[in-house]
Amino acid sequence: MIDRRALLASTLALASCGAGEAPATPPTGPVRPLKAVAPFPVGTVAMSGQLSDQDWFRLVSTHFSQLTPEWEMKMEYILQKDGSLRFDAPDRIAYFARDLDIRLFGHALIWYAQDHPWFTALVDDRPRFIAEHDRYIAEVAGRWRSQIVGWDVVNEPVEDDGSGYRDCVWSRGLGGVDAYIIRAFEQARIAAPEATLFLNDYNLENTPKKGAAFLRLVERLLKAGAPVQGIGIQSHLDIEIPKGRIAAFMNEARQFGLPIHVSELDASLKRGGRMPDLRSRAQRREQQTARVAELAEAFMSLPPAQRFAFTVWGVRDSDSWLRRGENDDGRDSPLLFNDEGQPNPLFGVLSGAFDA
Repeated sequence: MIDRRALLASTLALASCGAGEAPATPPTGPVRPLKAVAPFPVGTVAMSGQLSDQDWFRLVSTHFSQLTPEWEMKMEYILQKDGSLRFDAPDRIAYFARDLDIRLFGHALIWYAQDHPWFTALVDDRPRFIAEHDRYIAEVAGRWRSQIVGWDVVNEPVEDDGSGYRDCVWSRGLGGVDAYIIRAFEQARIAAPEATLFLNDYNLENTPKKGAAFLRLVERLLKAGAPVQGIGIQSHLDIEIPKGRIAAFMNEARQFGLPIHVSELDASLKRGGRMPDLRSRAQRREQQTARVAELAEAFMSLPPAQRFAFTVWGVRDSDSWLRRGENDDGRDSPLLFNDEGQPNPLFGVLSGAFDA
């Protein structure tokens, strides 16, 4: 049952959303390439099936200088049931990036959510588990070692609420959370000595307790001598994050002096879980642009050596993973370009922030 007082309070709060913020409108006039404006690499993601899409190609080649395989460099795609590895799709993406002369970023070697049957069957045989773990990282990270500039070595190790760290097949097979993360980084360092190695997670700015747990983990790993060389902040932004929270986390993250990668930016207009959502689309767009502006400005405030790259998780709204659900109504607009490839207000937000 909806609490009437809570509903009234949320309605009043919405009436004040975006107060004092400029209306969110798409940029007008000539559009400068985003990669020409930013003083650091600007990235997006690719699936191999998109490479022949001429409209997608035009936007990528014009605006982006780094490419991350969205799914086809993950274990779920590469590792087969018999333990063999397939590389056809990620190889196509790697060749595409090379031919376009843009950077390639690897995502992701070890992820709690992909507890592959090949490894779950070995969890009680630690010597073999270790051998197969090391073989996988050696072959995958080593395959593109001369091209990939960085890797998400371990993806999403922190519990959603920040209460601890995820128990997974990797922690069970390798002797604990710290043990599995340290080993993954050590093996990645051997396989890809020139790549910058990242610990990557989401909701770090959305959920302060989770952000704090993530930074404690980084500190602990560094003290243990793990070759953690970068911090990946996914930034799947909740547009209702209180003002200042994004900048506050970025300021905390910079303390280690490590390169920081905004690695998976999008900002759904549907976030908030309201039943019903009483915000107008204009109000939601104002919230969205304000929060993305805060993120971009916080990233720009980092020392240049710590600005590794700024990656948007998709090109057009229709490319977004947020638009793939069975309940998608085709109206969410979380990315820089609309379904027709025209700039959304978020494009102007980033262009203005990066050109400051």
